[in-house]
Amino acid sequence: MQRNMYKSLAIFSVLAVGACSSSDPIYRSFNDEAGAQIDSGSFGNATMANTLAMTSRDGFVIDMSRRFSQEVSPMVNFAFDSAQLDAGARDTLREQANWIRQFPEVRFRVYGHTDRVGPDAYNRALGLRRAQAVVSFLTSQGISRSRLEAVVSYGKTQPLIVTEGRERRNRRTVTEVSGVVEKRPGELDGKYAQVIYREYINSAVPVSTLSGVSIGAASAE
Repeated sequence: MQRNMYKSLAIFSVLAVGACSSSDPIYRSFNDEAGAQIDSGSFGNATMANTLAMTSRDGFVIDMSRRFSQEVSPMVNFAFDSAQLDAGARDTLREQANWIRQFPEVRFRVYGHTDRVGPDAYNRALGLRRAQAVVSFLTSQGISRSRLEAVVSYGKTQPLIVTEGRERRNRRTVTEVSGVVEKRPGELDGKYAQVIYREYINSAVPVSTLSGVSIGAASAE
């Protein structure tokens, strides 16, 4: 019986030591995986977040949409019951085309709108003709038709100015960034800095163009 008691005490001692050892930080530092003591469960999250930020198309599209609307006018207006581009509209579309050419990895969509005069079906068709006119002009400026996605007409359903009468500001098209060209997915694979660098190089002004400007003239401006 005494032998059984010693045996029980020995087993209890082993279990107690094992329990203490598993929670002892010194014991764990020698026996657990390297780095286990400092990992709170968030190890690698920063790298994962950076990877997602650099490869996310959604973030890129949002950023390009913001830049496009801030740096050029995305909208052109039309005469009443017309899909013809006037001189002002063509000037605006040339500016759009110049911006679009800088980013061959970006796609665009053109939306057509009308004012609220006339029936729904007619206005939807008119809005579509206006969007098509814009797409045709942009392609004439060297923009690939494959980068200009489906043209969409909202007709008279989304007026800027709520009025039932004629309103030029409602007779418009809006060009928006819509996505990324699928044939060039590598552009967003951590290489957004290359896009920015390319834009910087293309916008550089050669020194020779400034040689004819005197310092005095420059300071007078």
